[in-house]
Amino acid sequence: MGKQLVSDFIVQRLQQWGVEHVFGYPGDGINGIMGAWNRAGDRPRLVQARHEEMAAFEAVGYAKFTGKVGVCLATSGPGAIHLLNGLYDAKMDHVPVMAIVGQTSRTAIGAHYQQEVDLVSLFKDVAHEYVHQASEPEQFPLLIDRAIRIALAERAPTCIIVPSDLQDEPYEAPPHAFKMALSNVGWEQPTTVPDARQLGLAADVLNAGNKVAILVGQGARSAADEVLQAADLLGAGVAKALLGKDVLDDENPIVTGPIGLLGTKPSWDMMMGCDTLLMVGSSFPYSQFLPDWEQARGVQIDIDGRMIGIRYPMEVNLVGDAKATLSALLPMLSRKTDRSWQEEIKSGIEKWWKVTESRAMLEANPVNPERMFWELSPLLPSDAIVTSDSGSAANWYARDLKMRRGMRGSLSGNLATMGPGVPYAIGAKFAHPTRPVIAVVGDGAMQMNGINELITISKYWEEWADPRLIVMVLHNNDLNQVTWEMRAMEGDPKFEASQDLPSFPYAGYAQMLGLGGIKVDQPDMIRGAWQQALSADRPTVIEAMTDPEVPPLPPHVEKDQAMSLMKAMLKGDRGSREIVREGFKGKLQEFVHR
Repeated sequence: MGKQLVSDFIVQRLQQWGVEHVFGYPGDGINGIMGAWNRAGDRPRLVQARHEEMAAFEAVGYAKFTGKVGVCLATSGPGAIHLLNGLYDAKMDHVPVMAIVGQTSRTAIGAHYQQEVDLVSLFKDVAHEYVHQASEPEQFPLLIDRAIRIALAERAPTCIIVPSDLQDEPYEAPPHAFKMALSNVGWEQPTTVPDARQLGLAADVLNAGNKVAILVGQGARSAADEVLQAADLLGAGVAKALLGKDVLDDENPIVTGPIGLLGTKPSWDMMMGCDTLLMVGSSFPYSQFLPDWEQARGVQIDIDGRMIGIRYPMEVNLVGDAKATLSALLPMLSRKTDRSWQEEIKSGIEKWWKVTESRAMLEANPVNPERMFWELSPLLPSDAIVTSDSGSAANWYARDLKMRRGMRGSLSGNLATMGPGVPYAIGAKFAHPTRPVIAVVGDGAMQMNGINELITISKYWEEWADPRLIVMVLHNNDLNQVTWEMRAMEGDPKFEASQDLPSFPYAGYAQMLGLGGIKVDQPDMIRGAWQQALSADRPTVIEAMTDPEVPPLPPHVEKDQAMSLMKAMLKGDRGSREIVREGFKGKLQEFVHR
Protein backbone atom coordinates (compact mmCIF):
# COMPACT_ATOMS: atom_id res chain seq x y z
CA MET A 1 0.00 0.00 0.00
CA GLY A 2 1.38 3.40 -0.99
CA LYS A 3 1.78 6.43 1.23
CA GLN A 4 -1.42 8.09 2.46
CA LEU A 5 -2.41 11.10 0.37
CA VAL A 6 -3.94 14.34 1.64
CA SER A 7 -7.27 13.31 0.08
CA ASP A 8 -7.15 10.00 1.96
CA PHE A 9 -6.49 11.82 5.22
CA ILE A 10 -9.47 14.16 4.65
CA VAL A 11 -11.85 11.22 4.26
CA GLN A 12 -10.28 9.40 7.21
CA ARG A 13 -10.62 12.46 9.44
CA LEU A 14 -14.31 12.75 8.62
CA GLN A 15 -14.67 9.11 9.68
CA GLN A 16 -12.89 9.85 12.95
CA TRP A 17 -15.34 12.68 13.63
CA GLY A 18 -18.22 10.24 13.18
CA VAL A 19 -19.50 11.86 9.99
CA GLU A 20 -21.88 9.36 8.37
CA HIS A 21 -23.14 11.24 5.30
CA VAL A 22 -21.70 13.91 3.02
CA PHE A 23 -23.95 15.60 0.45
CA GLY A 24 -22.23 16.68 -2.73
CA TYR A 25 -21.59 16.66 -6.43
CA PRO A 26 -18.32 15.74 -8.21
CA GLY A 27 -16.08 17.82 -10.47
CA ASP A 28 -12.45 17.93 -11.55
CA GLY A 29 -11.56 20.32 -8.73
CA ILE A 30 -12.18 17.49 -6.24
CA ASN A 31 -11.18 14.48 -8.32
CA GLY A 32 -8.47 13.60 -5.84
CA ILE A 33 -10.96 13.57 -2.97
CA MET A 34 -13.37 11.44 -5.04
CA GLY A 35 -10.60 8.90 -5.57
CA ALA A 36 -9.94 8.76 -1.84
CA TRP A 37 -13.64 8.30 -1.18
CA ASN A 38 -13.63 5.31 -3.49
CA ARG A 39 -10.58 3.84 -1.75
CA ALA A 40 -12.33 4.31 1.62
CA GLY A 41 -15.28 2.19 0.49
CA ASP A 42 -17.69 5.16 0.38
CA ARG A 43 -17.35 5.85 4.10
CA PRO A 44 -18.78 8.34 5.01
CA ARG A 45 -21.60 7.75 2.54
CA LEU A 46 -21.49 10.23 -0.32
CA VAL A 47 -25.02 11.30 -1.26
CA GLN A 48 -25.08 12.62 -4.80
CA ALA A 49 -27.51 15.53 -5.17
CA ARG A 50 -28.62 16.87 -8.55
CA HIS A 51 -27.11 20.29 -7.88
CA GLU A 52 -24.66 21.69 -5.34
CA GLU A 53 -27.28 24.04 -3.89
CA MET A 54 -29.40 20.98 -3.15
CA ALA A 55 -26.42 19.29 -1.53
CA ALA A 56 -26.04 22.27 0.80
CA PHE A 57 -29.77 22.25 1.65
CA GLU A 58 -29.59 18.51 2.32
CA ALA A 59 -26.69 19.10 4.70
CA VAL A 60 -28.73 21.81 6.44
CA GLY A 61 -31.74 19.48 6.76
CA TYR A 62 -29.51 16.70 8.08
CA ALA A 63 -27.99 19.05 10.67
CA LYS A 64 -31.35 20.49 11.71
CA PHE A 65 -32.84 17.07 12.40
CA THR A 66 -29.79 15.54 14.11
CA GLY A 67 -27.95 18.36 15.88
CA LYS A 68 -24.78 17.00 14.25
CA VAL A 69 -22.63 18.83 11.74
CA GLY A 70 -23.91 18.59 8.18
CA VAL A 71 -21.19 18.24 5.56
CA CYS A 72 -21.43 19.27 1.89
CA LEU A 73 -18.88 18.91 -0.87
CA ALA A 74 -18.38 20.74 -4.18
CA THR A 75 -15.82 21.29 -6.88
CA SER A 76 -14.01 24.54 -7.59
CA GLY A 77 -15.49 27.60 -9.30
CA PRO A 78 -19.15 27.09 -10.23
CA GLY A 79 -19.63 24.13 -7.88
CA ALA A 80 -18.45 26.16 -4.90
CA ILE A 81 -20.60 29.12 -5.95
CA HIS A 82 -23.70 26.92 -6.10
CA LEU A 83 -23.33 26.05 -2.40
CA LEU A 84 -23.87 29.62 -1.26
CA ASN A 85 -27.66 29.77 -0.91
CA GLY A 86 -27.79 26.64 1.22
CA LEU A 87 -24.91 27.86 3.36
CA TYR A 88 -26.62 31.22 3.91
CA ASP A 89 -29.68 29.27 5.01
CA ALA A 90 -27.47 27.53 7.57
CA LYS A 91 -25.96 30.82 8.69
CA MET A 92 -29.25 32.60 9.21
CA ASP A 93 -30.92 29.68 11.00
CA HIS A 94 -27.84 28.97 13.16
CA VAL A 95 -27.14 25.47 11.85
CA PRO A 96 -23.75 23.69 11.96
CA VAL A 97 -22.62 22.89 8.41
CA MET A 98 -19.12 22.39 7.01
CA ALA A 99 -18.37 22.84 3.30
CA ILE A 100 -15.37 21.23 1.62
CA VAL A 101 -14.63 22.79 -1.77
CA GLY A 102 -11.97 22.30 -4.40
CA GLN A 103 -9.75 24.97 -5.95
CA THR A 104 -7.54 25.16 -8.99
CA SER A 105 -3.95 23.98 -8.65
CA ARG A 106 -1.70 26.12 -6.45
CA THR A 107 0.61 26.73 -9.41
CA ALA A 108 -2.24 28.35 -11.36
CA ILE A 109 -3.73 30.53 -8.62
CA GLY A 110 -3.47 34.16 -9.62
CA ALA A 111 -3.23 33.37 -13.34
CA HIS A 112 -6.89 33.98 -14.20
CA TYR A 113 -7.06 30.24 -14.77
CA GLN A 114 -10.14 28.27 -15.77
CA GLN A 115 -12.66 28.09 -12.88
CA GLU A 116 -10.34 30.16 -10.68
CA VAL A 117 -12.44 32.09 -8.21
CA ASP A 118 -11.18 33.84 -5.07
CA LEU A 119 -13.01 31.38 -2.83
CA VAL A 120 -11.72 32.79 0.45
CA SER A 121 -13.29 36.13 -0.43
CA LEU A 122 -16.41 34.43 -1.81
CA PHE A 123 -17.06 32.51 1.41
CA LYS A 124 -15.81 35.17 3.82
CA ASP A 125 -19.29 36.42 4.67
CA VAL A 126 -21.33 33.22 4.72
CA ALA A 127 -18.61 31.24 6.54
CA HIS A 128 -17.17 34.16 8.44
CA GLU A 129 -16.63 32.10 11.59
CA TYR A 130 -14.06 29.96 9.78
CA VAL A 131 -12.93 29.79 6.15
CA HIS A 132 -9.38 28.86 5.11
CA GLN A 133 -7.57 27.65 2.03
CA ALA A 134 -4.97 24.93 2.61
CA SER A 135 -1.46 25.24 1.23
CA GLU A 136 0.47 22.42 2.94
CA PRO A 137 -0.35 18.78 3.85
CA GLU A 138 0.54 19.35 7.51
CA GLN A 139 -2.36 21.77 7.94
CA PHE A 140 -5.16 19.26 7.50
CA PRO A 141 -5.77 17.92 11.00
CA LEU A 142 -6.17 21.47 12.26
CA LEU A 143 -8.27 22.70 9.32
CA ILE A 144 -10.79 19.88 9.47
CA ASP A 145 -10.95 19.75 13.25
CA ARG A 146 -11.45 23.48 13.66
CA ALA A 147 -13.98 23.69 10.83
CA ILE A 148 -16.13 21.00 12.45
CA ARG A 149 -15.62 22.21 16.01
CA ILE A 150 -16.38 25.85 15.17
CA ALA A 151 -19.44 24.86 13.14
CA LEU A 152 -20.78 23.01 16.19
CA ALA A 153 -19.73 25.59 18.78
CA GLU A 154 -21.01 28.62 16.85
CA ARG A 155 -23.93 26.84 15.12
CA ALA A 156 -22.72 28.27 11.83
CA PRO A 157 -21.37 27.24 8.42
CA THR A 158 -17.61 26.86 7.98
CA CYS A 159 -15.52 26.12 4.90
CA ILE A 160 -12.16 24.60 3.98
CA ILE A 161 -10.75 25.04 0.47
CA VAL A 162 -8.45 22.36 -0.96
CA PRO A 163 -6.43 23.08 -4.14
CA SER A 164 -6.62 20.19 -6.57
CA ASP A 165 -2.87 19.47 -6.71
CA LEU A 166 -2.64 19.41 -2.91
CA GLN A 167 -5.20 16.60 -2.77
CA ASP A 168 -2.68 14.28 -4.45
CA GLU A 169 0.26 15.24 -2.25
CA PRO A 170 1.55 12.69 0.31
CA TYR A 171 0.07 13.48 3.71
CA GLU A 172 2.56 14.54 6.39
CA ALA A 173 1.48 14.78 10.01
CA PRO A 174 2.53 18.06 11.64
CA PRO A 175 5.73 17.50 13.66
CA HIS A 176 6.24 18.71 17.20
CA ALA A 177 8.10 21.80 16.05
CA PHE A 178 8.10 25.58 15.95
CA LYS A 179 5.17 27.11 13.98
CA MET A 180 3.39 23.80 13.61
CA ALA A 181 -0.24 23.56 14.77
CA LEU A 182 -1.47 20.36 16.42
CA SER A 183 -5.08 19.27 16.76
CA ASN A 184 -7.41 16.51 17.89
CA VAL A 185 -10.87 15.09 17.25
CA GLY A 186 -13.75 15.76 19.64
CA TRP A 187 -16.05 18.42 21.06
CA GLU A 188 -18.71 18.55 23.75
CA GLN A 189 -21.38 21.22 24.14
CA PRO A 190 -20.80 23.10 27.41
CA THR A 191 -23.73 23.91 29.67
CA THR A 192 -23.91 27.63 30.39
CA VAL A 193 -26.04 29.01 33.25
CA PRO A 194 -26.31 32.64 34.40
CA ASP A 195 -25.32 33.40 37.98
CA ALA A 196 -27.77 33.54 40.87
CA ARG A 197 -27.91 37.35 40.87
CA GLN A 198 -29.02 37.51 37.25
CA LEU A 199 -31.54 34.73 37.78
CA GLY A 200 -32.94 36.57 40.75
CA LEU A 201 -33.45 39.74 38.73
CA ALA A 202 -35.29 37.76 36.07
CA ALA A 203 -37.48 36.06 38.68
CA ASP A 204 -38.40 39.44 40.17
CA VAL A 205 -39.64 40.68 36.80
CA LEU A 206 -41.61 37.53 36.04
CA ASN A 207 -43.12 37.27 39.50
CA ALA A 208 -44.29 40.88 39.35
CA GLY A 209 -46.20 40.37 36.12
CA ASN A 210 -49.94 39.74 36.03
CA LYS A 211 -50.23 38.86 32.34
CA VAL A 212 -47.17 36.89 31.28
CA ALA A 213 -46.58 35.83 27.67
CA ILE A 214 -43.87 33.36 26.68
CA LEU A 215 -42.31 33.11 23.21
CA VAL A 216 -40.12 30.11 22.36
CA GLY A 217 -37.93 29.34 19.36
CA GLN A 218 -35.80 26.45 18.21
CA GLY A 219 -33.30 27.16 21.00
CA ALA A 220 -35.92 25.96 23.50
CA ARG A 221 -36.33 22.52 21.88
CA SER A 222 -34.47 20.73 24.69
CA ALA A 223 -36.39 22.68 27.33
CA ALA A 224 -40.01 21.85 26.49
CA ASP A 225 -40.82 20.50 29.96
CA GLU A 226 -39.22 23.46 31.69
CA VAL A 227 -41.10 25.94 29.48
CA LEU A 228 -44.40 24.29 30.38
CA GLN A 229 -43.52 24.32 34.08
CA ALA A 230 -42.72 28.03 33.86
CA ALA A 231 -46.00 28.70 32.03
CA ASP A 232 -47.90 26.79 34.70
CA LEU A 233 -46.28 28.74 37.54
CA LEU A 234 -46.70 32.10 35.82
CA GLY A 235 -50.21 31.47 34.49
CA ALA A 236 -48.91 32.21 31.01
CA GLY A 237 -49.59 31.21 27.43
CA VAL A 238 -46.82 30.15 25.04
CA ALA A 239 -46.39 31.29 21.44
CA LYS A 240 -43.92 29.70 19.05
CA ALA A 241 -41.62 31.28 16.48
CA LEU A 242 -41.80 29.40 13.21
CA LEU A 243 -38.48 27.59 13.70
CA GLY A 244 -39.78 26.52 17.10
CA LYS A 245 -43.06 25.08 15.82
CA ASP A 246 -42.05 21.58 16.94
CA VAL A 247 -40.92 22.65 20.43
CA LEU A 248 -44.35 22.24 22.04
CA ASP A 249 -47.44 20.16 21.39
CA ASP A 250 -50.07 22.16 19.51
CA GLU A 251 -52.79 20.23 21.32
CA ASN A 252 -51.70 21.74 24.66
CA PRO A 253 -54.45 24.22 25.66
CA ILE A 254 -51.96 26.99 26.63
CA VAL A 255 -49.98 26.87 23.36
CA THR A 256 -51.17 29.71 21.13
CA GLY A 257 -49.27 28.47 18.06
CA PRO A 258 -47.05 30.44 15.69
CA ILE A 259 -46.50 34.17 15.87
CA GLY A 260 -46.00 36.73 13.14
CA LEU A 261 -47.27 37.11 9.58
CA LEU A 262 -47.92 33.38 9.47
CA GLY A 263 -49.15 33.28 13.05
CA THR A 264 -52.44 32.89 14.87
CA LYS A 265 -54.88 35.33 16.38
CA PRO A 266 -54.38 33.94 19.94
CA SER A 267 -50.64 34.68 19.65
CA TRP A 268 -51.41 38.21 18.46
CA ASP A 269 -53.98 38.80 21.21
CA MET A 270 -51.64 37.48 23.90
CA MET A 271 -48.77 39.72 22.81
CA MET A 272 -51.00 42.78 22.54
CA GLY A 273 -52.47 42.17 26.00
CA CYS A 274 -49.52 41.01 28.13
CA ASP A 275 -47.60 43.05 30.68
CA THR A 276 -44.55 40.75 30.80
CA LEU A 277 -42.67 38.93 28.04
CA LEU A 278 -40.34 35.93 28.44
CA MET A 279 -38.44 34.95 25.28
CA VAL A 280 -36.58 31.63 25.25
CA GLY A 281 -34.25 30.52 22.47
CA SER A 282 -35.70 32.74 19.76
CA SER A 283 -34.47 35.55 17.51
CA PHE A 284 -37.96 36.17 16.10
CA PRO A 285 -37.40 39.24 13.89
CA TYR A 286 -40.81 40.93 13.52
CA SER A 287 -41.02 43.35 16.42
CA GLN A 288 -44.45 44.61 15.35
CA PHE A 289 -45.89 41.29 16.54
CA LEU A 290 -44.34 41.73 19.99
CA PRO A 291 -45.82 44.01 22.68
CA ASP A 292 -45.50 47.76 22.33
CA TRP A 293 -42.13 48.79 23.71
CA GLU A 294 -43.49 50.48 26.83
CA GLN A 295 -46.23 47.93 27.35
CA ALA A 296 -44.34 45.01 28.89
CA ARG A 297 -41.29 44.21 30.98
CA GLY A 298 -39.03 41.66 29.32
CA VAL A 299 -36.74 38.75 30.13
CA GLN A 300 -34.79 36.90 27.44
CA ILE A 301 -32.87 33.61 27.59
CA ASP A 302 -30.52 32.72 24.74
CA ILE A 303 -27.34 30.69 24.38
CA ASP A 304 -25.83 33.32 22.07
CA GLY A 305 -25.04 36.65 23.69
CA ARG A 306 -24.96 38.28 20.26
CA MET A 307 -28.68 37.61 19.83
CA ILE A 308 -29.74 39.08 23.17
CA GLY A 309 -31.80 42.28 23.32
CA ILE A 310 -32.03 42.92 19.58
CA ARG A 311 -35.81 42.44 19.13
CA TYR A 312 -37.30 43.97 22.28
CA PRO A 313 -35.97 46.27 25.03
CA MET A 314 -35.47 43.51 27.60
CA GLU A 315 -35.04 44.40 31.24
CA VAL A 316 -33.05 41.23 32.04
CA ASN A 317 -30.90 39.33 29.54
CA LEU A 318 -29.78 35.82 30.47
CA VAL A 319 -27.07 34.21 28.36
CA GLY A 320 -27.29 30.48 28.90
CA ASP A 321 -28.58 27.09 27.84
CA ALA A 322 -32.38 27.17 27.78
CA LYS A 323 -32.97 23.96 29.72
CA ALA A 324 -30.32 24.56 32.36
CA THR A 325 -31.23 28.24 32.80
CA LEU A 326 -34.95 27.56 33.17
CA SER A 327 -34.21 24.70 35.59
CA ALA A 328 -32.26 27.12 37.76
CA LEU A 329 -34.94 29.82 37.42
CA LEU A 330 -38.00 27.68 38.18
CA PRO A 331 -37.44 27.43 41.98
CA MET A 332 -37.37 31.23 42.13
CA LEU A 333 -40.77 31.65 40.46
CA SER A 334 -43.92 32.07 42.53
CA ARG A 335 -47.11 30.34 41.49
CA LYS A 336 -49.74 32.89 40.51
CA THR A 337 -53.10 32.32 42.15
CA ASP A 338 -55.06 34.41 39.66
CA ARG A 339 -55.49 32.25 36.56
CA SER A 340 -57.88 34.55 34.68
CA TRP A 341 -55.22 35.64 32.15
CA GLN A 342 -54.35 32.05 31.28
CA GLU A 343 -58.02 31.09 31.06
CA GLU A 344 -58.57 33.97 28.64
CA ILE A 345 -55.72 32.65 26.51
CA LYS A 346 -57.12 29.10 26.60
CA SER A 347 -60.52 30.34 25.50
CA GLY A 348 -58.99 32.21 22.57
CA ILE A 349 -57.04 29.13 21.49
CA GLU A 350 -60.12 26.92 21.62
CA LYS A 351 -62.03 29.36 19.40
CA TRP A 352 -59.10 29.72 17.03
CA TRP A 353 -58.92 26.01 16.27
CA LYS A 354 -62.62 26.08 15.43
CA VAL A 355 -62.02 29.04 13.10
CA THR A 356 -59.10 27.23 11.48
CA GLU A 357 -61.12 24.09 10.89
CA SER A 358 -64.03 26.08 9.46
CA ARG A 359 -61.73 27.92 7.05
CA ALA A 360 -60.08 24.67 5.99
CA MET A 361 -63.43 23.10 5.18
CA LEU A 362 -64.70 26.00 3.06
CA GLU A 363 -65.38 25.27 -0.59
CA ALA A 364 -62.75 26.40 -3.09
CA ASN A 365 -61.98 25.91 -6.76
CA PRO A 366 -61.19 23.07 -6.93
CA VAL A 367 -59.43 22.29 -3.59
CA ASN A 368 -58.88 24.49 -0.53
CA PRO A 369 -55.12 24.42 0.23
CA GLU A 370 -55.79 24.76 3.97
CA ARG A 371 -57.75 21.54 3.91
CA MET A 372 -54.76 19.63 2.54
CA PHE A 373 -52.93 20.47 5.77
CA TRP A 374 -55.88 20.21 8.14
CA GLU A 375 -56.73 16.70 6.94
CA LEU A 376 -53.09 15.65 7.33
CA SER A 377 -52.81 16.67 11.00
CA PRO A 378 -54.73 13.78 12.63
CA LEU A 379 -53.08 11.29 10.26
CA LEU A 380 -49.48 12.28 11.03
CA PRO A 381 -47.50 9.44 12.61
CA SER A 382 -46.17 10.30 16.06
CA ASP A 383 -42.57 10.23 14.80
CA ALA A 384 -43.17 12.15 11.58
CA ILE A 385 -40.77 14.77 10.27
CA VAL A 386 -42.35 17.60 8.26
CA THR A 387 -40.44 20.03 6.07
CA SER A 388 -42.01 23.05 4.46
CA ASP A 389 -40.87 25.25 1.62
CA SER A 390 -41.20 29.01 1.61
CA GLY A 391 -44.28 30.59 0.06
CA SER A 392 -47.96 30.02 0.71
CA ALA A 393 -47.23 26.43 1.83
CA ALA A 394 -45.51 27.92 4.86
CA ASN A 395 -48.74 29.73 5.85
CA TRP A 396 -50.73 26.53 6.05
CA TYR A 397 -47.81 24.57 7.60
CA ALA A 398 -47.65 27.21 10.32
CA ARG A 399 -51.37 27.50 11.07
CA ASP A 400 -53.08 24.25 10.14
CA LEU A 401 -50.66 21.47 11.07
CA LYS A 402 -50.78 20.40 14.69
CA MET A 403 -47.40 19.23 15.94
CA ARG A 404 -47.48 16.59 18.63
CA ARG A 405 -44.71 15.56 20.98
CA GLY A 406 -42.09 13.48 19.20
CA MET A 407 -42.66 15.08 15.81
CA ARG A 408 -40.12 17.33 14.13
CA GLY A 409 -40.55 20.10 11.60
CA SER A 410 -38.58 22.89 9.99
CA LEU A 411 -38.25 25.25 7.05
CA SER A 412 -35.98 28.07 5.93
CA GLY A 413 -36.73 30.49 8.75
CA ASN A 414 -34.67 33.65 8.48
CA LEU A 415 -33.47 33.43 4.89
CA ALA A 416 -36.94 32.24 3.79
CA THR A 417 -35.46 31.02 0.54
CA MET A 418 -37.40 29.03 -2.01
CA GLY A 419 -36.31 25.49 -2.66
CA PRO A 420 -35.27 23.73 0.57
CA GLY A 421 -38.49 21.77 1.21
CA VAL A 422 -37.58 18.64 -0.79
CA PRO A 423 -33.81 18.60 -0.09
CA TYR A 424 -34.49 19.16 3.63
CA ALA A 425 -36.69 16.06 3.47
CA ILE A 426 -33.90 14.08 1.80
CA GLY A 427 -31.44 15.20 4.48
CA ALA A 428 -33.99 14.23 7.14
CA LYS A 429 -34.46 10.81 5.56
CA PHE A 430 -30.74 10.06 5.57
CA ALA A 431 -30.62 11.26 9.18
CA HIS A 432 -33.61 9.13 10.24
CA PRO A 433 -34.25 6.37 7.68
CA THR A 434 -36.80 4.68 9.97
CA ARG A 435 -39.07 7.73 10.25
CA PRO A 436 -41.73 8.97 7.79
CA VAL A 437 -40.92 12.35 6.23
CA ILE A 438 -43.39 14.73 4.57
CA ALA A 439 -42.39 17.76 2.47
CA VAL A 440 -45.05 20.39 1.74
CA VAL A 441 -44.13 22.67 -1.15
CA GLY A 442 -45.63 25.06 -3.66
CA ASP A 443 -45.45 24.48 -7.39
CA GLY A 444 -43.02 27.39 -7.76
CA ALA A 445 -40.47 25.78 -5.46
CA MET A 446 -41.15 22.41 -7.02
CA GLN A 447 -40.36 23.76 -10.48
CA MET A 448 -37.33 25.63 -9.18
CA ASN A 449 -35.58 22.49 -7.95
CA GLY A 450 -37.90 20.01 -6.24
CA ILE A 451 -38.60 18.16 -9.49
CA ASN A 452 -34.91 17.43 -9.92
CA GLU A 453 -34.51 16.18 -6.38
CA LEU A 454 -37.24 13.62 -7.03
CA ILE A 455 -34.53 11.96 -9.11
CA THR A 456 -32.31 11.88 -6.01
CA ILE A 457 -35.16 10.29 -4.06
CA SER A 458 -35.62 7.68 -6.78
CA LYS A 459 -31.88 6.91 -6.64
CA TYR A 460 -31.72 6.22 -2.90
CA TRP A 461 -35.16 5.38 -1.49
CA GLU A 462 -34.77 1.60 -1.51
CA GLU A 463 -31.98 1.94 1.05
CA TRP A 464 -34.29 3.47 3.68
CA ALA A 465 -35.78 1.15 6.30
CA ASP A 466 -39.04 3.12 6.10
CA PRO A 467 -39.60 4.07 2.45
CA ARG A 468 -42.19 6.75 3.17
CA LEU A 469 -41.14 10.17 1.90
CA ILE A 470 -44.17 12.17 0.77
CA VAL A 471 -43.92 15.34 -1.29
CA MET A 472 -47.21 17.27 -1.36
CA VAL A 473 -47.28 19.91 -4.11
CA LEU A 474 -49.77 22.79 -4.07
CA HIS A 475 -50.48 22.96 -7.79
CA ASN A 476 -52.14 26.33 -8.46
CA ASN A 477 -49.99 27.63 -11.37
CA ASP A 478 -49.24 30.77 -9.37
CA LEU A 479 -46.30 32.12 -7.38
CA ASN A 480 -48.94 32.56 -4.75
CA GLN A 481 -47.18 34.14 -1.79
CA VAL A 482 -45.65 36.90 -3.89
CA THR A 483 -48.97 37.46 -5.67
CA TRP A 484 -50.63 38.13 -2.32
CA GLU A 485 -47.72 40.30 -1.17
CA MET A 486 -48.07 42.41 -4.32
CA ARG A 487 -51.76 42.86 -3.58
CA ALA A 488 -51.65 43.48 0.17
CA MET A 489 -48.32 45.31 0.51
CA GLU A 490 -47.94 47.19 -2.78
CA GLY A 491 -51.57 47.68 -3.78
CA ASP A 492 -50.82 46.24 -7.22
CA PRO A 493 -52.88 43.65 -9.08
CA LYS A 494 -51.38 40.30 -9.94
CA PHE A 495 -48.75 40.68 -12.67
CA GLU A 496 -49.46 37.61 -14.72
CA ALA A 497 -46.19 37.73 -16.68
CA SER A 498 -44.20 37.20 -13.47
CA GLN A 499 -46.69 35.22 -11.40
CA ASP A 500 -48.28 32.63 -13.70
CA LEU A 501 -46.50 29.27 -13.80
CA PRO A 502 -46.60 26.69 -16.56
CA SER A 503 -48.55 23.59 -15.61
CA PHE A 504 -46.63 20.37 -14.96
CA PRO A 505 -47.78 16.80 -14.22
CA TYR A 506 -46.08 16.33 -10.83
CA ALA A 507 -47.79 13.04 -9.95
CA GLY A 508 -47.25 11.68 -13.44
CA TYR A 509 -43.56 12.61 -13.34
CA ALA A 510 -43.18 10.81 -10.01
CA GLN A 511 -44.74 7.70 -11.52
CA MET A 512 -42.33 7.91 -14.44
CA LEU A 513 -39.48 7.75 -11.91
CA GLY A 514 -40.94 4.65 -10.29
CA LEU A 515 -42.38 6.56 -7.32
CA GLY A 516 -46.00 6.84 -6.25
CA GLY A 517 -48.09 9.63 -7.71
CA ILE A 518 -51.57 10.76 -6.61
CA LYS A 519 -53.53 13.65 -8.11
CA VAL A 520 -56.13 15.33 -5.90
CA ASP A 521 -58.68 17.53 -7.65
CA GLN A 522 -61.74 17.03 -5.42
CA PRO A 523 -62.04 17.77 -1.68
CA ASP A 524 -63.37 14.31 -0.88
CA MET A 525 -60.14 12.81 -2.25
CA ILE A 526 -57.87 14.51 0.30
CA ARG A 527 -58.06 12.15 3.26
CA GLY A 528 -57.79 9.06 1.10
CA ALA A 529 -54.75 10.46 -0.70
CA TRP A 530 -52.93 11.06 2.57
CA GLN A 531 -53.85 7.60 3.86
CA GLN A 532 -52.65 5.99 0.63
CA ALA A 533 -49.34 7.87 0.69
CA LEU A 534 -48.75 7.15 4.39
CA SER A 535 -49.23 3.41 3.81
CA ALA A 536 -47.30 3.22 0.53
CA ASP A 537 -44.27 1.02 -0.04
CA ARG A 538 -42.34 3.82 -1.76
CA PRO A 539 -42.00 7.61 -1.79
CA THR A 540 -45.09 9.37 -3.12
CA VAL A 541 -45.93 12.71 -4.69
CA ILE A 542 -49.39 14.13 -3.93
CA GLU A 543 -50.33 16.70 -6.54
CA ALA A 544 -53.06 18.88 -5.02
CA MET A 545 -54.97 21.08 -7.48
CA THR A 546 -55.51 24.05 -5.16
CA ASP A 547 -57.27 27.39 -5.43
CA PRO A 548 -54.80 30.33 -5.66
CA GLU A 549 -57.43 32.81 -4.49
CA VAL A 550 -57.76 31.42 -0.95
CA PRO A 551 -56.16 34.29 1.02
CA PRO A 552 -53.41 33.58 3.56
CA LEU A 553 -55.06 35.89 6.09
CA PRO A 554 -52.66 37.29 8.72
CA PRO A 555 -53.71 37.13 12.39
CA HIS A 556 -54.40 40.85 12.36
CA VAL A 557 -55.26 42.75 9.17
CA GLU A 558 -53.75 46.23 9.25
CA LYS A 559 -55.74 49.10 7.74
CA ASP A 560 -53.03 49.80 5.15
CA GLN A 561 -53.03 46.14 4.10
CA ALA A 562 -56.80 46.20 3.54
CA MET A 563 -56.51 49.46 1.60
CA SER A 564 -53.70 48.05 -0.56
CA LEU A 565 -55.77 45.00 -1.38
CA MET A 566 -58.72 47.17 -2.35
CA LYS A 567 -56.44 49.24 -4.63
CA ALA A 568 -55.17 46.07 -6.29
CA MET A 569 -58.70 44.92 -7.03
CA LEU A 570 -59.77 48.36 -8.32
CA LYS A 571 -56.80 48.27 -10.70
CA GLY A 572 -58.29 45.22 -12.36
CA ASP A 573 -56.84 42.18 -10.62
CA ARG A 574 -58.07 39.13 -12.51
CA GLY A 575 -59.01 37.35 -9.29
CA SER A 576 -60.96 40.23 -7.69
CA ARG A 577 -64.30 38.42 -7.49
CA GLU A 578 -62.76 35.26 -6.03
CA ILE A 579 -60.64 37.29 -3.58
CA VAL A 580 -63.71 39.04 -2.20
CA ARG A 581 -65.65 35.79 -1.95
CA GLU A 582 -62.88 33.72 -0.33
CA GLY A 583 -61.67 36.54 1.94
CA PHE A 584 -65.18 37.26 3.20
CA LYS A 585 -65.81 33.58 3.90
CA GLY A 586 -62.51 33.30 5.76
CA LYS A 587 -63.04 36.35 7.95
CA LEU A 588 -66.65 35.36 8.60
CA GLN A 589 -65.45 32.27 10.46
CA GLU A 590 -63.90 34.49 13.15
CA PHE A 591 -67.31 36.01 13.88
CA VAL A 592 -69.14 32.67 13.73
CA HIS A 593 -66.90 31.24 16.46
CA ARG A 594 -66.79 34.22 18.80
